[in-house]
Amino acid sequence: MMFIRIIILLTVTLLSDPLFCKTNAEDGQMYIVYMGSSENGRERESIVASHVELLSSVLGSEDDAQLSLVYSYTHAFTGFSAVMSKEVAAAMSGKPGVVSVFPDPVFELHTTHSWDFLQTQSGVSAPSYTVSGDTIIGMLDTGIWPESESFSDGGIGPVPSRWKGECMGGQDFTCNRKIIGARFYKGGRSARDSQGHGTHTASTAGGSLVDHANYYGLAAGTAKGGSPSSRIAVYKVCSEEGCLGSDILAGLDDAINDGVDVISVSLGSASVFQLDFPNDPIAIGAFHAAQKGILVVCSAGNDGPDSYSIVNTAPWILTVAATTIDRDFQSDIVLGNGKVFKGEAINFSNLSRSALYPLVFGGDIASNVSSSDDASNCYPGSLDPEKAKGKIVVCSDGYTISKRMKKAAVQSSQGRGMIVVDDLGRSVASNYGTFPSSAVSSEDGDEILSYIKLTSNPVATILRTVAVTNYKPAPKVAYFSSRGPGPLTENILKPDISAPGVNILAAWVPNNQSADVPSGTKPAYYVFESGTSMSCPHVSGTVAFLKSVHPSWSVAAIRSALITTATSVNNEGKAMTNDSNIVASPLDFGAGEMSPVRALNPGLVYETSGEDYVLFLCYLGYKPSDISAMAGSSYNGSLSKCPAEPRPEMVSNINYPTIAIANLSSTSSVSISRTVTNVGSNSDAVYMVTVDSPRGLDVKVSPNKLVFSPTSTKVTFHVVFTATQAATKGYAFGSITWEDGAHTVRTPFAVNVS
Repeated sequence: MMFIRIIILLTVTLLSDPLFCKTNAEDGQMYIVYMGSSENGRERESIVASHVELLSSVLGSEDDAQLSLVYSYTHAFTGFSAVMSKEVAAAMSGKPGVVSVFPDPVFELHTTHSWDFLQTQSGVSAPSYTVSGDTIIGMLDTGIWPESESFSDGGIGPVPSRWKGECMGGQDFTCNRKIIGARFYKGGRSARDSQGHGTHTASTAGGSLVDHANYYGLAAGTAKGGSPSSRIAVYKVCSEEGCLGSDILAGLDDAINDGVDVISVSLGSASVFQLDFPNDPIAIGAFHAAQKGILVVCSAGNDGPDSYSIVNTAPWILTVAATTIDRDFQSDIVLGNGKVFKGEAINFSNLSRSALYPLVFGGDIASNVSSSDDASNCYPGSLDPEKAKGKIVVCSDGYTISKRMKKAAVQSSQGRGMIVVDDLGRSVASNYGTFPSSAVSSEDGDEILSYIKLTSNPVATILRTVAVTNYKPAPKVAYFSSRGPGPLTENILKPDISAPGVNILAAWVPNNQSADVPSGTKPAYYVFESGTSMSCPHVSGTVAFLKSVHPSWSVAAIRSALITTATSVNNEGKAMTNDSNIVASPLDFGAGEMSPVRALNPGLVYETSGEDYVLFLCYLGYKPSDISAMAGSSYNGSLSKCPAEPRPEMVSNINYPTIAIANLSSTSSVSISRTVTNVGSNSDAVYMVTVDSPRGLDVKVSPNKLVFSPTSTKVTFHVVFTATQAATKGYAFGSITWEDGAHTVRTPFAVNVS
């Protein structure tokens, strides 16, 4: 795995686990049979027996059913995974009590300074709260490297008595008072991490304080998680081959039953293979976690910057986009004329400022069998070794090949160094190891190419990387971060929030690294990674922190507090932009960059209830019988509120902390209602409204004043959106903000004018 490369969220491959396919069913593959909520009072043995009985009714015998069955899900929800043929799966889908049957999908995996930046960006100092060390973060990932200093249990008290989980870490795995639980799933031998991803995310969410953490001297500081005093429970649901949906469901089922407080899931499907909610293992498990008072935080995906690329969009999931922090990794490029360009990279170049090397453009040194276009992009095998030898090569970034492949192309041609011209991905510092390399913008690239063209003997050098803090502007929305609107429903604003996800330093597996590191050095225990996989645990750790301060807050209250206190401005006091310096929108970053300190005291919260989720499913047209099975019999009363003719636009009215309207006609208005709950210290608070609406959109809020009292802690307000003659087609963005002099409660909205 490459250290600085984005962990790309690739494709969902609907294939079975070959270990089970070969042994259990002719022409079969793994299927998941989802049967809804697990009603309280039933013993696990009874539920498993019912699964075997159901399988037997289709397969013909109990022996075949036992052989076919892989997992029974029995805690928060019920269902099972089994190997079966398409015909058997089709027959199973028609059985009473079965909500959905779908092939087992394979999902792909989608810090020192980042926490300091978040506190600085909030503009307020962290207050002194008594923080409990008993919150438990459940990590569904590639496992964990328990020997890392980030998971030391020094100074940590006994394991919480409410913990019901186990340390089933397997071979050479020991839990402690920090890592209090570990499980691994089908085909694994240990919860030990062999890839690094799970170790990185776990230390970001809940790692202990570690002084002098760095990557070969870069970004030295104190590494810590968002909730350093929290405990960590590990559920290894991923391997080198991917993350099976059946394992993910098993991990979620176990985590809910074990007693975690928040579940962090840095993985998901690809945007081109969106899974409907009843067929999505993450959405299914997260739904039942929410019912049990457990918030599931998920990565938004790395398929940006395309619209409709976001995943994990169910309203009961907190969906996280990725942003940059105010730290830049600069690798200066010095031309022979003295001009210096501040490139972005991580390299341990041994070149000095005085040692200059010939500088060439890749397109000018194409091999006899390659085109100049291939060579300009440093496509593998495209460069003439005789013309590249000993030179620094300038490469364009027009092809969809990685910078690492470009580096390999230049190295194999005996080049001395590489400059990549890349506007889009410049902010992600690629790791080039000891090979002198740097990335520059197209504007700087044009100057460098002009220098080559107009100079008889163009020369340059590339210097070793230095870390620069207080870099501006920051945050920016990372180019790879998946964008909204959500393709399954545009009437919920997704992503919810953004958090640091670029060049994040966190713990790693020391034996899983490239050999291309400074000579004479040992494997690094802390490395940089980028992706929404990294932004997700920032929020998960913050949720654990909020839960430790406010243990009585609901899942919805914590999510609302994070959303309504987020900021959409950067450290220059201007509107947040993307990597191309274009003003970003809520479809890029949700409510904005999270502010853990502000979220401690939000003033008002939006309590999205279980009934809201039932109505959400109803409005999207799911069958009442399936919704009843999913939610459980206690929500049958909520089903009676479903309209006879549900429409997707009704989703806009569930009590969510943001507002999204997928279709506002120029000839009509849309009315939205929201209810807020006062959680501030002043029970007699009075809030006044401010509306920030774009040109062409008339937004009326009534009442314009919210008055609370000890006997009136909840107040409802209404918003009417109307397109004016000045409106243009497409999405328009704004916000509704309530203030009482002590709190600012901001609700962003996204309205698509048709």
